[in-house]
Amino acid sequence: MLEISDLHAGYSGNEVLHGISLSVAEGEMVAIIGPNGAGKSTLLNCISGILPVTSGSIKLAGRNITGEAAFLISRSGLLQVPEGRQILGDLTVLENLQLGVTALHRRRPTHDLPRIYALFPILEQRSLQRAGSLSGGEQQMLAIGRALMGGPRLLLLDEPSLGLSPLLTQVVLGALRELNAAGLTILLVEQNARQALRSTNRAYLMEQGRVVQHGNSETLARDPSIIAHYLGQAESATAAAQQPSPIA
Repeated sequence: MLEISDLHAGYSGNEVLHGISLSVAEGEMVAIIGPNGAGKSTLLNCISGILPVTSGSIKLAGRNITGEAAFLISRSGLLQVPEGRQILGDLTVLENLQLGVTALHRRRPTHDLPRIYALFPILEQRSLQRAGSLSGGEQQMLAIGRALMGGPRLLLLDEPSLGLSPLLTQVVLGALRELNAAGLTILLVEQNARQALRSTNRAYLMEQGRVVQHGNSETLARDPSIIAHYLGQAESATAAAQQPSPIA
């Protein structure tokens, strides 16, 4: 579905991405994890056409979309839920959702209002409420719902758990797993590495604008270096305790 090869990009002449290559197969849910400043959001913005690339290529379902305008890329079915949600606070929940349809262009919808309301029942309850009055978790659900109204073939999400309580994080990530199980291809940028690895099939670890490790999410979650640097010292101690004792 998505193929990125040797991608370089940056801001004002300062390179941020240094030869990124990754792929997402149709039907997969893939995570990109890494510290702040690793270039994760920059990568998503390049894929979406928001930020121009310096060199390299981005292909969606075999078609080269490198350098295309963001609105054309969205019409191809590649849609992004941005960090910070960027909903329109003065409009109602329903009006925000209806705006998502503009990305369809001539494509058939994949998610209508009843499906989105079934996924996030609170949005139906709040449908006539101003979006700006929603809680952070409800706004995140709205941002995802708005993207789904655009009929995504590939859904990109930038830090969907940012600022959410553990309970709401579980609700949002659970909804993404449900969407993926139904066939939606998802690329997820998430600083909460523990939750990202639990929710996805494969993952890429980015540091300083480069992919430094990738593989099966379950395998990476057991990697001692990832446990130590991204999953917390407590999990490191647990993993060490589970190792067999050396024979004297």
